[in-house]
Amino acid sequence: MKKVKILVKGFVQGVGFRYFVYRNAQALNLSGYAKNLINGNVEVLLEGEDTNIEEMISILKQGPSRSMVNSVELEYDNFHGEYIGFNIR
Repeated sequence: MKKVKILVKGFVQGVGFRYFVYRNAQALNLSGYAKNLINGNVEVLLEGEDTNIEEMISILKQGPSRSMVNSVELEYDNFHGEYIGFNIR
């Protein structure tokens, strides 16, 4: 099990990015959240199986069709099981 905080930069607000993250996180059985930041980036926190998190990172690098992801920054941490389900903030 793994925990990672992800900062997604680019044209990622106003294009359904958080809902895209939500749907994929649900499909991969990941917990955490996605939220818009005031600077135009999106913060995603994920907890779950290592392989599912790595698959989600690949998905985030692509983003939904209307978005343009410029970079994805990862900050790994120890898994704590803090989150139940996935939500949009």
